[in-house]
Amino acid sequence: MRTGDYKQTYGELVALIDSPPVWLWSAVLVLALVGAPYVLNAYALSLLTIILITVVGTLGLNILTGYTGLISLGHVGFLLTGAYAYAIIVSRYHLPPLAGFLGAGIVPALASLIVGAPSLRLKGLYLAITTLAFSFIINTVILEARWLTNGARGISVQRPEILGISFDSDPAFTYLCLGFVIAALFATLNIRRSRIGRAFVAIRDNDTAARVMGINLHAYKLLAFVTSAFITGIAGALYGIYLSFVSVEGFPFLLSIEALAILIVGGLGSALGAVLGTVFIMLMPEAARLVFSLFSTQLEALFTTGAQEVKSMLYGLVIILFLRFQPRGLVGLWHDIRRAWVNWPLRY
Repeated sequence: MRTGDYKQTYGELVALIDSPPVWLWSAVLVLALVGAPYVLNAYALSLLTIILITVVGTLGLNILTGYTGLISLGHVGFLLTGAYAYAIIVSRYHLPPLAGFLGAGIVPALASLIVGAPSLRLKGLYLAITTLAFSFIINTVILEARWLTNGARGISVQRPEILGISFDSDPAFTYLCLGFVIAALFATLNIRRSRIGRAFVAIRDNDTAARVMGINLHAYKLLAFVTSAFITGIAGALYGIYLSFVSVEGFPFLLSIEALAILIVGGLGSALGAVLGTVFIMLMPEAARLVFSLFSTQLEALFTTGAQEVKSMLYGLVIILFLRFQPRGLVGLWHDIRRAWVNWPLRY
């Protein structure tokens, strides 16, 4: 029986992954995702693509809410800004897709400075309301700036071609989303183990103590907003490409609630939690639909006529249950199971 894991050097303490089995299972998962487009049908492949895009956006929000502890309800605003930035750069000005993705990250990052400035003095519910107002302001600006955004008519977006490689087919676009997931995952993991990431966590745990230790709260809070908005904007661009059409109606407020539900279910402040929470939340409506179809066709029809309402109800129910019975999320549950397995027959 092991008595614990001990770090003897600073290199071991900041290692990205210190467990060979984790590297092994991560490689197996990546290989499975690479082979998935060859065995999945069109619907399952579409669901996998949505999950990958959602993982990128959730990792962006995790930096702000999970690492730094700044609650945001304006996540959809950054998604929408990134999607329109990509569509305008690529579809209207006919620049390369790489420039579009770069703009999809930079434009939301600059916009985050506007909503990030109030965070220097606000926290908790007041900050959440401020970010919520930001998302509505973004919607209004996009609808009024018809000369640039086409207003409510939106902008059509084509699948990109990058460095001579076409991502027009569904399997190819899934690989593109997988590449962004891997890049976003490595970025967030490296941020977490860096000096900046430790400053984020210190602000989340106790901002007064962080200030006493010499951490510049203003600079690091703004940096958290900028970093989160950059990654989230790229996710918005991917989602706009997936929809083939960018409009305000394609980015409802429910996406912000969905992102918070993912973090709560997966586990705040954990990149693994963002991945597990995304898979759980995105597959939950499908699982509920299958269960309801076993009892009544009328219940199954609810997912067609009132899909958004049913999803909202499920998200609210899951948030309440996890906050009550498993506040550390799926990551906390996994840690409890692993600890029980390692320490058996003892309880701790």
